Amino acid sequence: MTPLPHSPLPPHQALEEARQRVGQILLGKEDALRLALACLVAGGHLLLEDLPGMGKTVLAHALARVTGLGFKRVQFTSDMLPGDLTGAPVFDRDRGSFQFHPGPIFTQVLLADEINRASPKTQSALLEAMEEKQVSSDGCSRSLPLPFFVIATQNPVDQMSTNPLPEAQLDRFLMRLSLGYPDAAAELEILRGEDRRELLENLAPTLDETRLLALQQQAREIHAAEPLLAYVRALAEHTRHGAGLRYGLSPRGSQALLAAARAWALLDGRDHVLPGDVQAVFPAVALHRLGLGDAREAERAAAPLLAAVPLP
Repeated sequence: MTPLPHSPLPPHQALEEARQRVGQILLGKEDALRLALACLVAGGHLLLEDLPGMGKTVLAHALARVTGLGFKRVQFTSDMLPGDLTGAPVFDRDRGSFQFHPGPIFTQVLLADEINRASPKTQSALLEAMEEKQVSSDGCSRSLPLPFFVIATQNPVDQMSTNPLPEAQLDRFLMRLSLGYPDAAAELEILRGEDRRELLENLAPTLDETRLLALQQQAREIHAAEPLLAYVRALAEHTRHGAGLRYGLSPRGSQALLAAARAWALLDGRDHVLPGDVQAVFPAVALHRLGLGDAREAERAAAPLLAAVPLP
């Protein structure tokens, strides 16, 4: 890989450079790429929900490469056990005792591919890791490398051999995105060009572990004025009582919305959050927490929810 420059770019320029490099591989998905980067900068986890062959795995590989982070991929299957993911104690004959062998979850970027093909028990093995950044096994808690970013992919739940993610698992994902089909120009360029996976091999990083952790801290410090906080709270209140939904956005969901909006502002090079930042991330952050079906169906519900709450 090409080494990072000695003089790092300003935060929003470094992130924009990362988006552009990934965009050269995953064509025609600028909005989704920006949301994915905002999810990473906000310190959250990302769920990609779409049909097979839409570029979900390519996006995960590209984000790991452009950020310079360690990467592992796990293919979830119906017979996968929690220990296959987290690791387990194995008896060492030389030492005469059990030694913990870490599983693939001990990485910085984990691609949980087709997560909804695994059993609910195995899906739940990710819960502690995603929330607490640690794994408990054999009476001990072991910290995961930082930054720790889970990118899970899932196929629509009406496909064969899939298990819908429970609400508790969905809530651990800061964002849910659907890439969808490319437009005509992008698909023609894909057909003319090199294989996307070959292009990944030459993708150079614009960030590294230290730089990304600093960006995550900077995003947490982006200013949100009191009227902006009241706007986020009003959106949450509307989902709870005014929108006719089965259940509304929880306080943790409100915090997730604000964290994502702060990251979006950082990507724009601002030190404060605007209502437009909240609106930009609202569909990806809020709708999978509201029981509104798959990502493509839920997108249509965003506009009326946002329109019902006055801007500050």
